[in-house]
Amino acid sequence: MDAIKYIGLGLMVLGAIFLFLGALGIYRMPDVYNRLQAGTKSSTLGAMSLILGVGLYKLIGVDGMVEWNWLVKSIVIVVFIGIANPLSSHAIGRAAYKSGVVPFLKKKIDAYEKVANNKEEEVK
Repeated sequence: MDAIKYIGLGLMVLGAIFLFLGALGIYRMPDVYNRLQAGTKSSTLGAMSLILGVGLYKLIGVDGMVEWNWLVKSIVIVVFIGIANPLSSHAIGRAAYKSGVVPFLKKKIDAYEKVANNKEEEVK
């Protein structure tokens, strides 16, 4: 029974490390696109492992009985984060692109510009 608590603690520490690295990436990156990439990947993995670690840690109650409600709630939250976090970062990135935010080092190649222009021409 103690092994599950140690696995939960390990996941919580791992999640805290990933969340710290995500915050550091958001602080250090130069533009919105790089910040989205650094923040989304690490915050998704960090939050998922932290919440799953809490669910595993609280799986065994004080009296030694298995309490499934913590783990079930944690899994539901992890699934929601796994769906919502990448979708929201995609929406933010697309909104930044559509509003004209230029990347830090603008290269000559912009593959999305061709796709966006073709779709807008078909609509008109």
